[in-house]
Parts: sequence; C-alpha cells; structure tokens
Amino acid sequence: MSSPETTTVAVLGGGKIGEALLGGLVSAGRDPGSLLVVETVAARAAELTDRYGIAAVDAPEAARRADVLVVAVKPGDVLTALDQVRDVLAQRDRPTVVSLAAGIPTAAIEARLPEGVPVVRVMPNTPMLVGRAMCVLSPGSAAGETELAAAEELLAAVGRTVRVPEAQQDLATALSGSGPAYVFLLAEAMIEAGVTLGLARPVATELVTATVEGAGGLLTTPGSDGREGAAPHPGLLREAVTSPGGTTAAALSSLEADGLRAALARAVTAARDRSVALGRQYG
Repeated sequence: MSSPETTTVAVLGGGKIGEALLGGLVSAGRDPGSLLVVETVAARAAELTDRYGIAAVDAPEAARRADVLVVAVKPGDVLTALDQVRDVLAQRDRPTVVSLAAGIPTAAIEARLPEGVPVVRVMPNTPMLVGRAMCVLSPGSAAGETELAAAEELLAAVGRTVRVPEAQQDLATALSGSGPAYVFLLAEAMIEAGVTLGLARPVATELVTATVEGAGGLLTTPGSDGREGAAPHPGLLREAVTSPGGTTAAALSSLEADGLRAALARAVTAARDRSVALGRQYG
C-alpha cells in the first residue's frame, strides 16, 4: 500500500458521515487531490467538490483509483454499491475496503467482493461530525496489521479508534454507536427539569450543555480524578462532586432509587440485541 501521503482515498457516499470523513481529512492536511467521492445526487456532488476541492467520480472510477475504498452509504445500499465496484476490483491489486455501514458483517461484504480483498469493519458515531468520533474497528478474514493501521490513520482525522474482535461489534454499537443518544436524552431530561422548576429554557439549555461538555472533558483528561497520569475513573469523578449529605448526594440517591443503572443496562442490552438481529439479515 502507498504511504499515507500518497494514498488515494475514495468515499462511496457523500452524506453526513462521508462528508465528515472527507472534511476531517482535508482539515488534517490531506491533499484534496488524493480524495475522491462517489455521490449519485449531482447537486450534492457539486457541493462537496466546491467545499473541499475533491473530485466527484462514479463508482467504477473510484474502484480503479483508490488505495482505500470507504463504504459510507446507508446500510440498505451497501450491497448495491459493492456490486458497482466488484468487477473493477477483480482486475487490479486489492485496495483496502473500509466499511462504515452499521450492522453489516465483514463476511457479507467479502462475499460481494473478489476473493482476497481486505475488509475492515468500522462502527463510527455521530461525534465524527465535529471531529470527536469513537470508531470501533474489526478486521475481516483478509485484513491484517497493515490494513488495520491504514484504517486507523485514516480515521484519526475525525476522532479516536479502538480495535475489537468482530464478535464484539454489536456490543460496541450499543455503547458508542448508540451512546450519544443516551447522553442527549439525559441532557434533554435535565433541561426539561430545569424549565419545569422555573428556569428560562435558554438558561437551562446553556447550563446543561456546558455541564455535559465539561464532564466529558474531565472524563478524558488524565489525572482529573486525582490520580496523576492515570486514565480517569468515572466513579472517582462522581465521588469528587458528591459531598456527604449535600445536594448531589440527594440527587444521586433519587436516581439510584429509580433504577437508573438497571435501566441503562437494559437499554444497552436492547441495543446490542437489535444490532445482532439486523446483522442476521445479511447472513
């Protein structure tokens, strides 16, 4: 494979996730001339070309030129997109295919491609749109360290990465793929509580959103829980806010009594089980 500086990356799909990746790569200093996008809506393709200086091409052309081919179309469109590139890929050295499609196993993608094409399955999440994604990677049968490293280098432009066995992808989806929605629901509920108790909605919204942002900063800052150089532990951070007999203790006692932990455990399990069920559609 080419070096990162000369690698040609083609993204199949110019929707929000595809644009987030392309925009992140350009912002990180990638030469727009090394980036391609496949977008069937002409106006959208022109918009991406104007915004980022990248070339819009059709799927076979992307397959001819790409060292890394990123599949960023909706899950229901993935197999059709792969059909459009299969014949071209059979006639050239195998590029790495990076799939951002939720729920589709690597085996289903490999079955649609020529034998030996390395596939890396990735579960991103929506913070990719602001360059703070959590991307979970799993290798297919033909992908090794070289392909995983290439995918990590690519995705570093839009956030963080972690590797897991593919058998854990459904659970990773339940935690990080769906996870932002849990945080948004909590924030929404906190805002509504503030409004109900008398705060103006703009004030309640600013208080809650800034609090969520700040709490996230503490969770990702080494040593913020008082252990120098260590990764922060959420339990220790929670204890640091909770004075005996104080307001936070009263609130947490109420949440525990209402079964918050058990409700979250059930929610994550439900998301994991739904991800498993969706994956079975693709064999």
